[in-house]
Amino acid sequence: MDILEEIVANKRIELEKQKAIVSPAILYNNVEKMMADGTLPKQSMRKSLAASTSGIIAEFKRKSPSKGWIKEEGKPDVIPASYSENGASAISILTDEKYFGGNLRYVRIARPTVSCPILRKDFIVDEYQLYQAKAIGADAVLLIAADLEWRECKELAKKAHELELETLLEVHSESELEYVNECIDMVGVNNRNLGTFHTDVANSYRLASLLPKEYLLVSESGISNPQTVRELREAGFRGFLIGETFMKTADPGKALADFITQVIR
Repeated sequence: MDILEEIVANKRIELEKQKAIVSPAILYNNVEKMMADGTLPKQSMRKSLAASTSGIIAEFKRKSPSKGWIKEEGKPDVIPASYSENGASAISILTDEKYFGGNLRYVRIARPTVSCPILRKDFIVDEYQLYQAKAIGADAVLLIAADLEWRECKELAKKAHELELETLLEVHSESELEYVNECIDMVGVNNRNLGTFHTDVANSYRLASLLPKEYLLVSESGISNPQTVRELREAGFRGFLIGETFMKTADPGKALADFITQVIR
């Protein structure tokens, strides 16, 4: 079993525990009521990235399976707000607790403090998680091709759209491009192999020419140099998910601001 398989297996166990606490029927009903009342926020991550001169998706990532704690003391009411103030086009918040030090509450805490779209980043394998994402105020969700069967991915993407959530489909190989469907809003190329955690930004360049031109393209992982972002933009990418580069610094918001300044100079 590689690390991705381990994470997904653990995720399914977590989900059963969560459903025992808040039943699907109760969660779904509450979300549908909030949507009908217009009390849930809705922003377009795709539009935000398309309109941005930098396209940086700043990630609130406290821990990783390969490196352990990056910023254990990182606070969800401080860092995402600082990201927003310093020019993030969108904010990605990890909600997996065991492997990434995240929590569902972090999106709910950050939501009132930021003005840009929020991506719930997790290992989504069940529509229950989509309702959770909507309930806590996320604008978009990540769907990872390597986690899902083709039909599962399509059904989850369709349900996400019914909940007015945008979808970022993550692929890391040519064979996964078949997962792109009409309910996918953004396609992300993960430069990190989720099985081995080896990172190679060349993966984005390799897949760029094969990706549908009508989709907004996002490069994920292993980006630490503003010059890389400029080159990826020339290759057609408009979103750049960056976490560790900022989170490992004393002031992630300032690190983001400095990075953006170098990207758009």
